[in-house]
Amino acid sequence: MKLKGILSLILALALSALMVGCVDQHPEDKNGSTKTEADSQVRLVATSPAVAQICSRLNLDLVGVCETSSTLPEEYQNLTKVGMAMNPDLEVIKSLNPDYILSPSSLESDLQPKYASIGVKSIFLNLKSVDGMYSSIEGLGEKFDRQSEADEMLSEFKSFMDEYSSKNDGKESPKVLVLMGLPGSYIVATDNSYVGSLVKLAGGTNVYGDGGGEEFLTANTEDMQAKDPDIILRAAHAMPDQVKEMFAEEFETNDVWKHFRAVQDGKVYDLDSSLFNMSANFSYSEALKELQPMLYGD
Repeated sequence: MKLKGILSLILALALSALMVGCVDQHPEDKNGSTKTEADSQVRLVATSPAVAQICSRLNLDLVGVCETSSTLPEEYQNLTKVGMAMNPDLEVIKSLNPDYILSPSSLESDLQPKYASIGVKSIFLNLKSVDGMYSSIEGLGEKFDRQSEADEMLSEFKSFMDEYSSKNDGKESPKVLVLMGLPGSYIVATDNSYVGSLVKLAGGTNVYGDGGGEEFLTANTEDMQAKDPDIILRAAHAMPDQVKEMFAEEFETNDVWKHFRAVQDGKVYDLDSSLFNMSANFSYSEALKELQPMLYGD
């Protein structure tokens, strides 16, 4: 399929899901409430930097925010810190008496029971993809009376994608292998991961597709080679400098990589970990611009 058709289909599906309010992706508290609530009456805690960015763009007040090495929105920097995204401090959260805790859906299975144990309702945002993020934004806008802010962000997304997609009209979709590195190992990222969703938005074809619904897969190098990717992208989940060194050593010492056409053609790229991480965020536009020369050579 030509790239123009692929991009048009992706954008149409994403915007369709957003405009009709896809229930599966909308943030919803665990009591099933979707009523609009005045923000002046609601106390909110955001437990990840990406969630805090969304709250800032929606002009939502918070009473607590996560600890992070990245930069939080200025208005939240002096708030009470509630611990790291993967392990928030439940005692501190409870002391803030919040009405809702806002967290990424990727951590829901672990965190929702913990939030329930302290008697606080939770809303989990789908940050596994850009379109999932915007659907969650739409849901928060409806719930907390921030529809105009949410609509403005959706308009920005549509305008950017219209312009971005037009650059690659008529070009063939490159086949891409996406590796996610961890210190000492690596796995394959599918369309269902954030990095994979960016490749898909850019018009690339992930050689592992949606991975049967999984975000990441384990696969041996022989299977990867058989899929004959045009391009190999290497991302880092943590410790990017260490992971970059690990990838370099792996590709230099493991002879099987020398037989990959992408390696022979010099089309192996290390992704900037500040743009290509685990959760969707508003840096997606910079990330897609970074992908442009990698996927299309211009």
